[in-house]
Amino acid sequence: MSTSFSSAHRLYVKSLYRRMLKNELDWVVRRDIWRGRAMIIRAEFERNRDITEPRALAQILEKAEASLASKLHPDPYIPPTMPGGTKWERNIPPTIAPLYDHTAAVHH
Repeated sequence: MSTSFSSAHRLYVKSLYRRMLKNELDWVVRRDIWRGRAMIIRAEFERNRDITEPRALAQILEKAEASLASKLHPDPYIPPTMPGGTKWERNIPPTIAPLYDHTAAVHH
């Protein structure tokens, strides 16, 4: 089944879906509870899958973005080794280069 939507639109919808799933995972740590919520989110996306009218689709996506913005977690989970995580750049290996380049220093 071929649709008239661009690949940019598909990427946007996938991004919205993933952001909604990640936000739910920020709120619910237990995977068994999160799985139920993930299935509800998937059902919402599947319900609107066959909509081809651009204005109706734009309204649905706008409503989904507003819903996501209103439900964002105030302190989202950040993996420890990612930027902003608790272990980001902790114990990084030292540089091989000398700390002070004596050959480049100007002697008086």
